[in-house]
Amino acid sequence: MSGNRSRNLRTAGLLLAPAIAVLLGVFLLPMVYILLLSFQNNEEQFSFENYLLFVQDPYYVQILWRTIKLSLYTVITCFVFGYPVAMYLARASSKMRGIITFLIIAPHLVSVVIRNFGWVIMLGEKGLINQALLNIGLIDKPLKLMYNELGVIIGLTDSLIVYMILALSTSFYQIDGSLYKAANIIGASKLRTFISVDVPLTLPGMLAGSTLVFSLSMSSFVTPALMGGTSVKVLPVIAYEKIMTQLNWQLGAAISFLLLISTVALVTLFTRLVETKRYKEVFSS
Repeated sequence: MSGNRSRNLRTAGLLLAPAIAVLLGVFLLPMVYILLLSFQNNEEQFSFENYLLFVQDPYYVQILWRTIKLSLYTVITCFVFGYPVAMYLARASSKMRGIITFLIIAPHLVSVVIRNFGWVIMLGEKGLINQALLNIGLIDKPLKLMYNELGVIIGLTDSLIVYMILALSTSFYQIDGSLYKAANIIGASKLRTFISVDVPLTLPGMLAGSTLVFSLSMSSFVTPALMGGTSVKVLPVIAYEKIMTQLNWQLGAAISFLLLISTVALVTLFTRLVETKRYKEVFSS
């Protein structure tokens, strides 16, 4: 018996060895190197100088707050537009569900850069939206829909809403249909059924979708760079500029790790707050 167990362990180790090697080589070791680099000053001596500079400089603190704020707005926007779609998916026929799922995923088969340039064509001062509004007389001058926080939120929502929809859909699929019949029998209205059945039982999907969208928003580089321009700086863009433009690897590494720490801390805090509230039993089921 012990011989079979040891053989199984050796087999599992051999099967996992390539994945572990890749994980160590392309993720863990570079992360450790960047972490060590963040604690060096210009003379390559151990120092907290880079972290102190970030914390004490209002410019970097403001950019951190803007990154968090845009990520939260993106989560809210994805939830508002994604929840009705996920609800419809759960109640649609299998054929219609397949069609809608394909339509949701298909745009993400195209590069995010190309999609963002498409938004530039749509949202620019001479873009399709402004031209249409000007032609029908709803506005007197073009709206500023690009190179500001609104443009970044639109681009991030377009890129990340699919994660919210799929996460919410998974929760909707797991709701027992008999609960809706029971609510109907006792005379509950559709609004009451939604509040008492749909909302609590889709909390795991809300949490999963919000976590994914928030984490990806915090680390997004391409969309803020293209849709925000030079007027909307976020931490990933600042880290890139410090490393690739100014060749200040030490400060860029520190900014990268502060971004990672902030994301993990906020996601953990949000998860703990949700799971310890009224519906915590939903997450333990």
